[in-house]
Amino acid sequence: MDIKDLTQEMHRFVRSQGWDEAGSPRPQTLRNLAISLSLEAGEVLEHFQWSDQNPDQQALADELADVALYLLQIASVAEIDLEQAILAKLARNYTRRWEKD
Repeated sequence: MDIKDLTQEMHRFVRSQGWDEAGSPRPQTLRNLAISLSLEAGEVLEHFQWSDQNPDQQALADELADVALYLLQIASVAEIDLEQAILAKLARNYTRRWEKD
């Protein structure tokens, strides 16, 4: 399954919840999605708070999936081809130089 397929699956889920309809309690605006992405990324961090131990794999996987789903939805709503954006960013990063420790 590729990014486009995952995006379609995410769209099916959003539609099944009615979140794409007018008057939805969870309107899929860029602002709302960006806030949700940040909140979910914070939940990833919670798995590492106060412990040097590896977190529960399934719980971490669930949070990473939430982050990915919000990222896919943001890209879709913003009409950004995420696959192309990632490839373009990687190409630019290959030309960058970071300080070595």
